[in-house]
Amino acid sequence: MLIFLSYAMIACFMYLIMSKRLSPLVALLLVPIAFGCLGGFATQLGGMMFDGVKMLAPTGIMLTFAILYFCMMTDAGLFNPLIKLLLRLVKGDPRKIVVGTAVLGLCVGLDGDGATTYIIATAAFLPLYRLTGIRLQVMATVLLMAIGVMNILPWAGPFSRAASAMHVDITALFFEMIPIMVAGGVWVILAAWCLGRMEYRRLGLVSVSEDEVLEGYAHIRLNDPRFVFNLVLTGALITCMMLSLMPLPILFMIAFGLACLVNFPTLQQQKEVIARHADNVLAVTLLIFAAGVFVGIMGGTGMIKAISENLVTILPQQSGHYMSVITALLSMPFTYVLTNDAFYFGVLPILAETAAHYGIDRQEMAVASLIGQPVHLLSPLVASTYLLCGLLDIDYGDNQRVSLKWTVGTVLVMLVAAIGVGAITVLN
Repeated sequence: MLIFLSYAMIACFMYLIMSKRLSPLVALLLVPIAFGCLGGFATQLGGMMFDGVKMLAPTGIMLTFAILYFCMMTDAGLFNPLIKLLLRLVKGDPRKIVVGTAVLGLCVGLDGDGATTYIIATAAFLPLYRLTGIRLQVMATVLLMAIGVMNILPWAGPFSRAASAMHVDITALFFEMIPIMVAGGVWVILAAWCLGRMEYRRLGLVSVSEDEVLEGYAHIRLNDPRFVFNLVLTGALITCMMLSLMPLPILFMIAFGLACLVNFPTLQQQKEVIARHADNVLAVTLLIFAAGVFVGIMGGTGMIKAISENLVTILPQQSGHYMSVITALLSMPFTYVLTNDAFYFGVLPILAETAAHYGIDRQEMAVASLIGQPVHLLSPLVASTYLLCGLLDIDYGDNQRVSLKWTVGTVLVMLVAAIGVGAITVLN
């Protein structure tokens, strides 16, 4: 019964948001409550939901101050030189703009964090997209593909989970993943070119000027003390993030306070800058806390555990020799419906134990388990995707429908690359 409810709840949620019967916010709140009641957990739902909200509270706080910080930096003109450089390089060509988005997403994504990648990339490219008429969904799809590849870096969450669960050396695993990630990055740029070509056929070359793109932005000189301060502060913030010197929410809170004090020193200016970006903040944080309700009920009712056990038991016995390939393919739906913790610490060890009987080692299983990460980013359990949709003001359900085929393409390319370099074997 619980297994049926689990699958039915996920299917119902996806149908409602993709058909636009409900907004993602309402669906995240009401669908799990309805199915929780059907499962006989009505009296326990309050505690489950509160636990889920508490679990995602740090993410909500981090995104609140991250959005305010980077929007403030945009207002202060920090990204103006980057925007001018991009404008000179792309020259109004949608193909170059979309490929440039992919390259910037891959470069900024070196920190392994989707939220900061989305904020910086949208700050740099959003004016160009709006003036040229390129669909914002194209930017969302390209950035999701880019961070889907960069999310496999050692300092990102999934990598450390896979290495820990499989008890393999992090350095050795990373060297195995490098050619696979390179192949994924090449695919992202190729896919971006295809998407850009579609927009080029629709729009042609578009003439835009620096003044048009930077209209409404602060005009600030490179030797201005405030610009230098903002550049140093942002560099220090990203460095501290990569070194994990402090929890992310605290880092962004401190950075926001310092940036606000220097760039908007008066009380009235500070009120105005917060009010100006309040809509973006509220749209994202509401979804984060609603996702906490979804996660809390799935975990508290045992739905996550039920899905994990069921997905493992339905695998046919004769598939053992291809367990690493199967794991790579199954990591797409597994990490879509489950949290990374549930997959890497709950499902992967069982798959690896089965694979060991057929001579497939844990390192190979760790590689296979990471390949499905690009699809994981579309999961309703991933907070940063709500941020991306909020920043670009696009429908969450439309984004799921459009981006899914491209992210599946990334997974398949990385799987072929893994087989090609021998990281995954198909014959034993």
